Amino acid sequence: MVATVTPLHRKSVPSLDPMIQLVAADMNQVNKVILARMQSDVPLIPELAGHLIAGGGKRMRPMLTLACARLLDYPGGRHHKLAAAVEFIHTATLLHDDVVDGSGLRRGRRTANIIWGNPASVLVGDFLFSRAFELMVEDGSLRVLKTLSHASAVIAEGEVNQLTAQRRIETSEERYLDIIGAKTAALFAAACRIAAIVAERDLAIEDALDSYGRNLGIAFQLVDDAIDYASDEATMGKDAGDDFRDGKVTLPVILAHARGSDAERRFWREAMEGHRTSDADLAHATGLLAQTDAIADTLDRARHYGQRAIDALAGVGSGPAKAALVEAVEFAVARAY
Repeated sequence: MVATVTPLHRKSVPSLDPMIQLVAADMNQVNKVILARMQSDVPLIPELAGHLIAGGGKRMRPMLTLACARLLDYPGGRHHKLAAAVEFIHTATLLHDDVVDGSGLRRGRRTANIIWGNPASVLVGDFLFSRAFELMVEDGSLRVLKTLSHASAVIAEGEVNQLTAQRRIETSEERYLDIIGAKTAALFAAACRIAAIVAERDLAIEDALDSYGRNLGIAFQLVDDAIDYASDEATMGKDAGDDFRDGKVTLPVILAHARGSDAERRFWREAMEGHRTSDADLAHATGLLAQTDAIADTLDRARHYGQRAIDALAGVGSGPAKAALVEAVEFAVARAY
């Protein structure tokens, strides 16, 4: 079964293609920066970094920086290095996350920690964080530096918060939203806000783009957490049921546990504590999620945050850039991968 969500406003299947086409020329410049700055005299660094960067990701976060700059008619080129910095921050967090989670697949390929080992993955992640901060400093704006450095700190806090919530079935929906607001949405928000900073727009525009990115990020993560149970390995590009076996208490689990019988709640507690991790247990969990409407309601919440993202752009810009940003939200909510 592949999770699907009704698009917010359109009958056709939403796509990232309008955004990809909108920022194609700018993205070429960003890719040049990425390729140049991932180089090192230590051969393992570009080899390992290149494995992940070339792994077929959507590059959604740097594209958001570029698209928001286009929305504001920014005529300069500062956003190219900053979009590269955003991608380096994201890539570094992926390298670290895969070590923490013990992941074996990402985007359908073996993870760097499986190929090169945990120490190399952590250290190359550190290298990419350092490159990101070099690019921020080169930009020269303390406000840009403050925005992206703060986002980096918040992401780390979110990851630690998630780690301490792991296998704790009593995790509340509020705490879960705090976790994904930090570990995922903070970088979406910062990627959008810095476009307003370089375009020298007022604080109201900055806040509007921040709200757009933050709500998009939450919607994006909610869908990810839903399709971990409602999709398959080939579609997701990672091991099916990873969250279940890792004891990650995501919103679908929180809802199903709250709505379940005593026996069902006991099952969820045992599963999240690592005592029920077989394929049969995963199948049972998936059945309980369907029975309690936990997946459907998680996706409803994703639509809610997606609409909030779109509403945040109500008074900002117009034309193809705005249309592409709106459709990016619809894509994030409706995607099955």
